[in-house]
Amino acid sequence: MTSSRFDLRGKVAIVTGGNGGIGLGMARGLADAGANIVVVGRNETKSGAAVADLSQRGVKAISVPTDVTDQAAVAAMIDRVVKDLGRIDILINNAGMSIRKPPHELELDEWNKVIDTNLTSAFVCSKLAYPALKASGNGKVINIGSMMSIFGASFATAYAASKGGIVQYTRACANAWAPDNIQVNAILPGWIDTDLTRGARQQVSGLHERVLARTPAGRWGDIDDFAGITVFLASSASNFVTGTAIPVDGGFSVMA
Repeated sequence: MTSSRFDLRGKVAIVTGGNGGIGLGMARGLADAGANIVVVGRNETKSGAAVADLSQRGVKAISVPTDVTDQAAVAAMIDRVVKDLGRIDILINNAGMSIRKPPHELELDEWNKVIDTNLTSAFVCSKLAYPALKASGNGKVINIGSMMSIFGASFATAYAASKGGIVQYTRACANAWAPDNIQVNAILPGWIDTDLTRGARQQVSGLHERVLARTPAGRWGDIDDFAGITVFLASSASNFVTGTAIPVDGGFSVMA
């Protein structure tokens, strides 16, 4: 039986980019703890499959196709969630992308696309969800950073800038919203086996071998490795934890 500290029954969670990869892994964890899930993504086929997966876990799951870089679209999504599900308790800002180029080859429109998707969308979603999170009485925001929040890489110019920004944005929101009993934290994934990193392995020679050599756990992460940390940060168990950036990386960030 789920401990009451980790029990999310009756809660409503929005997961941007929740139709695959790390987002789906986090959504599964929340659903297993009893939360109803709103999958936000642009690929309706993937979102439909994710909703079917989550619904089998005994919770209500819906898909709201949304471009999270469009403020009007996000506002409409928030309104629909409150109308259909009655509340918003948890927001996970997970939508992300990367364009792998060194800084001198990156075009301004490419920079803007990555920053808008990875960082500005977190601002827009959090800002517009804030009234509902405050009204819930114990809101939770989880922003998804990266190892590139800590380290730099020649091929991850805009991505690293966006993910470094996520950590500082998390800290600012944690301070601003603590009086409203909203906790805001970040998760920093290590190298996880997803479509995004499979693309990186194809484009960056030797990446797979370097990751395994540096990761003490000796493997790439799995999306289900994010279930536990997500439930912790989304539940009352973390009510005195805010403004943190927690690596989930198999030890990658502490390896000498």
